[in-house]
Amino acid sequence: MIYKGIKRLVIYALKTGLIEADDIDYTINRLLELFQVEDYQDLEGEDILVQAELISEEDLQLEDILSSLLEYAQGAGLVEDSIVYKDLFDTRVMGIITPRPSEIIAKFKKEYAKSPREATDFYYNFSQATDYIRRYRIKKDVKWVTKTQYGDLDITINLSKPEKDPKAIAAAKHAKQSGYPKCLLCKENVGYAGRVDHPARQNHRVIPITIHGQDWGFQYSPYVYYNEHCIVFNNEHIPMKIEKATFRKLLDFVALFPHYFVGSNADLPIVGGSILSHDHFQGGNYEFAMAKAKVEFEFKIPGYEDVEAGIVAWPMSVLRIRSKEDKRLVELADHILQKWRGYSDEAADIYSETNQEPHNTITPIARMRDGSYELDLVLRNNLSTKEHPLGVFHPHAELHHIKKENIGLIEVMGLAVLPARLKDEMELLGQYILENKNPRSNEVLEKHADWLEGFLGNYSEVSSDNVNEILQEEVGKVFLQVLTHAGVYKSYRTRKAQNE
Repeated sequence: MIYKGIKRLVIYALKTGLIEADDIDYTINRLLELFQVEDYQDLEGEDILVQAELISEEDLQLEDILSSLLEYAQGAGLVEDSIVYKDLFDTRVMGIITPRPSEIIAKFKKEYAKSPREATDFYYNFSQATDYIRRYRIKKDVKWVTKTQYGDLDITINLSKPEKDPKAIAAAKHAKQSGYPKCLLCKENVGYAGRVDHPARQNHRVIPITIHGQDWGFQYSPYVYYNEHCIVFNNEHIPMKIEKATFRKLLDFVALFPHYFVGSNADLPIVGGSILSHDHFQGGNYEFAMAKAKVEFEFKIPGYEDVEAGIVAWPMSVLRIRSKEDKRLVELADHILQKWRGYSDEAADIYSETNQEPHNTITPIARMRDGSYELDLVLRNNLSTKEHPLGVFHPHAELHHIKKENIGLIEVMGLAVLPARLKDEMELLGQYILENKNPRSNEVLEKHADWLEGFLGNYSEVSSDNVNEILQEEVGKVFLQVLTHAGVYKSYRTRKAQNE
């Protein structure tokens, strides 16, 4: 088993360009060392290069190859039967066939000289080939589209990020606490072996870039939520901050990669992202529903009449500004930020601060469109009250059975990232509907009962053929409500209709 597994992995590495023919013996010996095997036998009796020519990449499923190698390692006592320990070990395996950072950076620069798109194509394919992006896990994510008056919302139930098992949780509790790397985004993660409370990164490579005269890193997310989901991070471990320089950095990035969008989470708790301790952005080669949404009300801002400005038809409060002059966009974006930081509207529960705690900030998104720079500025406020302890402009309690977590950059733009628990809960709820059982009798489903009673009567016929589709449609509608709750003002369209 071990000989065949090593051979197939070497052939995979050759076919994907991770190693060259001159690397074959070296790679085999590194793998023998890892698996504590003293010799190598080619039981098939066929030269690796010859076999590599004959076999197709479709016949080399990396998941199967790694599964075989992990089975051997477990039997040999090299790894425990635990998803966390197996992930640490198979990343170590992949690290052996992953080229050094300098080689990948040089290749990226060579491709970039041809075009930015060819450079990102190379790097994205590389990140998948090394198993840094585990494609076979991402395929397990549940995805669908819900049509709304604001466009098609993307709904996903995230299943690709494995949950820790009891062994790993216990080990992490008793393990010596480490501050290296400081977080999952730090550049020191490249090549890091990992531990039970920190993923292995031997197969991770980062591309250095310069934005606003600073050294930043460019990488892909291992849990891609959309096409070419990338992360751009400051080489220094410093907190996120939305300021004038933020807009400059975002526009510098889209100038480097005009086929990508890039945005930043807000810099305050509740309305910010999950990692506020490290300054970073997220981007990619994908057009979200918010980007497709039109400007429904145009206006001019005094002193910036040369810059296009308007309100976007979106459930959250979004200002879109646009210009061929990037410096003018930076100046106007900072002007809007400063005005919003100090803005209060008690009638709308908007307070710029309470007890000297600031509440207003912005989620900015940048892109190139038809040769012009474009910034979407989403107004955010993180005020919490006794009625809404998790946030006034946060999913309210009646929506928590579907979505309770923060609404960050990705969801602001129209892609729901819903918890893994919903997959099983929706399947079970579908069974209860078909069997006419009361979900209140089940402690897992009880939280969905009011929601179910609210929409089920709208459907004249429910069967095994459409129950899943109905539940997906209704979950999508909940996500639209989530975005509406997160908006500091009702959409212009809604307010206009009310005034008329």
